[in-house]
Amino acid sequence: MPRSTSLFIAEDDYLVREGARAVLDAHPRVSVLGTAGEGTALLALFETDLPDVVLLDIRMPPTFTTEGIELARRIRAEHPSVGIVVLSQHADPEYALELLRDGSSGLAYLLKERLGDADRLVQAIEEVRDGGSILDPRIVEALLEAQRRRTASKLAGLTPRELQVLALMASGRGNASIARELTITDRSVEKHSNAIFRKLGLGEEVELNRRVAAVLFYLQRSGG
Repeated sequence: MPRSTSLFIAEDDYLVREGARAVLDAHPRVSVLGTAGEGTALLALFETDLPDVVLLDIRMPPTFTTEGIELARRIRAEHPSVGIVVLSQHADPEYALELLRDGSSGLAYLLKERLGDADRLVQAIEEVRDGGSILDPRIVEALLEAQRRRTASKLAGLTPRELQVLALMASGRGNASIARELTITDRSVEKHSNAIFRKLGLGEEVELNRRVAAVLFYLQRSGG
């Protein structure tokens, strides 16, 4: 039988906080040790207990911006064994990236709508307790879409000829073959290739082969 997971809940909205407490306390694998309505009260709970996991809202007093992320960092620094589940009302990928900036172990970023599914929420709590990490599926979709937009923006800066060269790169052609296909010199292909690498931000210091990286940019845009 899975062991019980002890938990703190931090949420400024009383109804949401107590609703989460009621749902999780009723679950056989979770024990809620305490609740708090803001950061100072949450940190005070650690003076008497050390939970396995903290469930906290991303926006809390006093500014209702990213207090949850700041609290997560402080808790992680002072109590590295404690797993942290951050809840958000909105699928904002920037918040997720900020939370995971220093590593993802023992961290989860979920939407508040998951509070309505106790079993899935408990699975996430147990996952971070054991050092795993979870991103809400809608957050993952938002991150992928943001990446697609960034890729499309960089490719939009290429000239029509550079796009032709890149498309032929993606088909596996070498410089000599590209030159014959476009009826240009090998030197011109090299010049266009260097311009492509520069515009895509693929400098000499990039460990991944620049040609491969450029093709990956193209394939992300084209869905290949």
